[in-house]
Amino acid sequence: MSNNAHEIYSQVVCNLSPTERLRLATLILNELVEQNLSLIDQSDTWTDQDQLDLASFSLEYAASIFSESEETV
Repeated sequence: MSNNAHEIYSQVVCNLSPTERLRLATLILNELVEQNLSLIDQSDTWTDQDQLDLASFSLEYAASIFSESEETV
């Protein structure tokens, strides 16, 4: 059997029923969780402050657009 994930998928996984595919996906994901792999690069995550800054900027931008437009009823 090949070690290439695409070939394994084509030769084995495609032949499984949807239920068995879901069971296989669950097994794979559970194993990754148990290994406690850090797959997320923390430098790419948003801090609480980043999210507050974005929300603040968005609200300021929306206020500037609507203050320049016609009065809304």
